[in-house]
Amino acid sequence: MLWQGFVALEGCCGGKGLMKLKDAVGLVGTSLRRVMAFESPTKIVLNAGEGPLGAWNVRTLLDNDTSDRPQRRTALVARELHRYNIDIAALSETRLADEGELCERGAGYTFFWSGRSTEVRRESGVGFAIKTSIVSKLFGPPKGIRDRLMTLKLPLQNGKKHISIVSCYALTMTNPDDVIAKFYEELNSTLLDIPKTEKLLILGDFNARVGSDHHIWKGVLGKCGIGQYNSNGLLLLQTCAEHKLLISNTIFSLPMRKRTSWMHPRSRHWHLIDYVITRQSDRQDIRVTKSCCGAECGTDHRLIITKLNIRIQP
Repeated sequence: MLWQGFVALEGCCGGKGLMKLKDAVGLVGTSLRRVMAFESPTKIVLNAGEGPLGAWNVRTLLDNDTSDRPQRRTALVARELHRYNIDIAALSETRLADEGELCERGAGYTFFWSGRSTEVRRESGVGFAIKTSIVSKLFGPPKGIRDRLMTLKLPLQNGKKHISIVSCYALTMTNPDDVIAKFYEELNSTLLDIPKTEKLLILGDFNARVGSDHHIWKGVLGKCGIGQYNSNGLLLLQTCAEHKLLISNTIFSLPMRKRTSWMHPRSRHWHLIDYVITRQSDRQDIRVTKSCCGAECGTDHRLIITKLNIRIQP
């Protein structure tokens, strides 16, 4: 490796010979550190409760015997979450049956899920992947609300406040209007059950484009939204307005690749349909919400992460 570094240095010296050994070694070492920093998304290892949260449509957590991937799906997802030091990830389209939990000891994550019964086709399912060291701090196991909503509750660092986190997987627009409306009724009921004194985060794949009309949806959208809203997006915007919620993906000025989460298979255009939503009064709690292009688990969705100014109670 060191010799290859000297060859590269000789080329960049214009054929005038190698530079001094001390300078060369220093430059090679700097290059190696830069490569290592690029390959590892997490430069600083944080304690449990200090890392970011995530939202990820993983397409499935079911293992496929015909796949050439040697790892279990849960192990693969856990490995990627560990790379980004995610404390808690809301997972969409898990496709696992009923309710259950599973611990991936290697990466240190415990999976909880809520899905359809084994007798019906499993096209949905939601869940959480939580650092195992944090699980003991939960106010009981995550609660599944059918196959598209799941909630959990945690104490915050000061010990006086709590945070409720909702994992969502909304229906696509190909579903009947009454079925989509029922999902939003259940989401509305879930939000009403959470005390307004609690911090709130809603994460997941909403299969909705909310657009960029921040003048119309003041308080709900920031100035960095994308494109136009669709019918599912209108339902989400109305829900956020009713509950005084903010779609945090739209408030940060970032490159387009960090503001989109899914590419349409036919048009090949990138869209934002996976969100991190919080109370408008808690906007200051969000340091950044962005897409991560490097996370990989065989899904067509990017991992969304949000970094917070609040900490889980140690």
